Amino acid sequence: MNVRVFLLAIFWANQALTQGFAGLGTEAQGFSIPDPDYDITFPQDHGAHPDFRIEWWYLTATLEAEDGRAFGVQWTLFRSALRPEEGEGWDGAQVYLGHAGLTTAETHYRSERFARGGIGQAGVVAEPFTAFIDDWEMRGEGLDLQQLSLFARGMDFSYDLDLTADGPIIFHGQEGYSVKSPQGQASHYYSQPFYRVTGTLTLPEGDVEVTGNGWLDREWSSQPLASDQEGWDWFSLQFADGARLMGFGLRGLETVFTSATWIGPEFRLLGGADFLQRQPRGAGLSGDDGLLKSAVHPAYTPRCTPRSYRFAHRNEGKGRVLCARRDGRSSRIASPVCCPGISRNWPWARFS
Repeated sequence: MNVRVFLLAIFWANQALTQGFAGLGTEAQGFSIPDPDYDITFPQDHGAHPDFRIEWWYLTATLEAEDGRAFGVQWTLFRSALRPEEGEGWDGAQVYLGHAGLTTAETHYRSERFARGGIGQAGVVAEPFTAFIDDWEMRGEGLDLQQLSLFARGMDFSYDLDLTADGPIIFHGQEGYSVKSPQGQASHYYSQPFYRVTGTLTLPEGDVEVTGNGWLDREWSSQPLASDQEGWDWFSLQFADGARLMGFGLRGLETVFTSATWIGPEFRLLGGADFLQRQPRGAGLSGDDGLLKSAVHPAYTPRCTPRSYRFAHRNEGKGRVLCARRDGRSSRIASPVCCPGISRNWPWARFS
């Protein structure tokens, strides 16, 4: 059996019933379940939660070279628990998947890593914050991860980036309890959407110095999808006036469940000792709120889906409608998308 296929089989062994996308709608017997009364606390919740079935550290960045060339970067570490009971060494229950991407105007570079937990090959430490798989690494400083460093490489690319936050951590849903379906499936979910980025991209033609913006998503759950939800469209949008929008639509057999968090320009606060205490907890609008609507493009096909999106937000009684367009090259992709009128930076979207 191909090693890659074998590792993928291990990674999703506890989700083989394929209820919901990748089995994430299956029952989570024995695992912890998100609690609406849970108080997310730092630095410990930057780390891993092995009593939950699945978790990720997901960073995207929109970057620009001095000559105006645009780039996109993605770094993700997924943790999946094979069973509720933990073991030691090779008997450990945790499996990790790393994914790195670098997008240029001409091509998309990507690489993946797979590892077992418990043997030192991959893991996450809350303090000082470190998430790693092989030599890929995300390191952070500060209670709110105000400073991050990021490294990943593939066969024909690498990137080495430094990130500094100039705004607060944002909690989605109700104080970080994010509902994902009409039946009440949920996750714990927060973001740091205010990173400024500097660093170096290494491409076949040489090194490129870049600057830009970054967005870190942190989420964990044990049954984040309903049994009929087979995919999602997920956006992190940055506006020219400094506002942000997180929005997603989870596609069920009959309905699309939407949720979004509008982060106004006033959420970008100065840092300091009271950085976390001063920050508002978000203007989240969840469920069937009308904030996010998706419409199938006339060229829709089940496997390759050009899709148009309309985002409307309510701000001081005014509405704004924006469009994003999927290029249709892949049915599962995380990449910058074209959103005329949003900002000069590409927003990011994740499709599954």
